Amino acid sequence: MAAAVESFAARGYHATTTRDIATAAGMSPAALYVHFPAKSAVLFAISRSGHERTLRLVQTTMAEHADPVDATRTLVERFVAWHARRHVVARVVQHELDALTPDDHKVVLELRRTTEGLVRDLVTRGVAAGAFTVPDVRTAARAVLSLGIDVARWYSPSSRPSPEVLGKQYGELVLNMLGYTS
Repeated sequence: MAAAVESFAARGYHATTTRDIATAAGMSPAALYVHFPAKSAVLFAISRSGHERTLRLVQTTMAEHADPVDATRTLVERFVAWHARRHVVARVVQHELDALTPDDHKVVLELRRTTEGLVRDLVTRGVAAGAFTVPDVRTAARAVLSLGIDVARWYSPSSRPSPEVLGKQYGELVLNMLGYTS
């Protein structure tokens, strides 16, 4: 899977062949089929795994923090840092969705909907508590997630600041975007 991630990130899903993946993994093209029935199955495994990890990150953060402001700040810090540290796999996970088969796409979209729903619930709690002032909770939740996801598009090992510092900076930006004043 690591070889597939590197190949998909470098060439894109459609331009990557099973031979590219197998060669990068140090195996014969036929050996790839022992593990996956098709190239599309490799992409699905990568995408599903990445989306499940980010969903768990959201669930864990929300379980750890009752206060919506603390939960939002921590969630954004972790979400942004994850996308920066794992920018190569995150690029594949987030930007090759259209290459998934229709059935696989439905599975990943459900994971995305669940994640977005949790973030929407978090923003709603913040609004109800009087901590956030946003005109449209759905749009605000999407914006929070989009900011983190976009980090994978431009972040590289030479980028500054570090993933953790970037996460903290984005955490403060998001709180400001949501209308929080301390």
